[in-house]
Amino acid sequence: MNSLDASIRETKTKGQLALLRKKGNVPAIMYGGDDENKKISLSKKQVKALIDKENFLSAVINLKINGKEYSVLTREISFDTVNDEPIHIDFLKIVAGSKINLEIPVKFINNEKSPGLKRGGVLNIVRRKVELRCPTENIPKEIIVDLENLEIGASIKISSVNLPQNVEPTITDRDFVIATVAAPTVVKEPEKPAETSDESSDGSNTETSSASDSSSDDKSSSDNEKNKDADKKEDQKTQTDKK
Repeated sequence: MNSLDASIRETKTKGQLALLRKKGNVPAIMYGGDDENKKISLSKKQVKALIDKENFLSAVINLKINGKEYSVLTREISFDTVNDEPIHIDFLKIVAGSKINLEIPVKFINNEKSPGLKRGGVLNIVRRKVELRCPTENIPKEIIVDLENLEIGASIKISSVNLPQNVEPTITDRDFVIATVAAPTVVKEPEKPAETSDESSDGSNTETSSASDSSSDDKSSSDNEKNKDADKKEDQKTQTDKK
């Protein structure tokens, strides 16, 4: 059980409260039961250490006030809007035989024994905390959800969870879901199209075309030379005939 040391405070004004906080303390109040409310002061260092724990708001705390011990629950914490430091706490004294509504954290175990999760399924958590109505002398620290043997598509409802004796959910009109084992989601990427080398293709066509054009030019030039020779011989023959 978590413990906090406290002392009675006599602060009456805002200035006195500010001085108390400046000295590294947090003002608080304890109420409940037949006793009068007690105005107390706590070490900020101790308070911050407990706040960092996940179940601080639902765990029973052993509060020591000037040597006397009380079992209390944290009901409200006020924080500074600028630096987020705790500036005031309300504690409820636990009275035997009474009941209280608390949000209890959910803890999942045996993930490695779930066939659905082994095959790539995903644990979809719907509720990380569940509000329960508990006897003050029997407050659970957490709700245990066993994932052993759960397949893909399994739905974990509050009715399948083993709760302590006389502890019940505050939601009673339906069997609500705490978590499910969902099928894996696989995103298939589109295939990348094959790259084509336009430059290479253009280059080869150009070279082929150039070679073809060059061949045509050479042939044309050769034909012209032949025609010239034929014309020259024809002229020479004509001149001979005239003589």
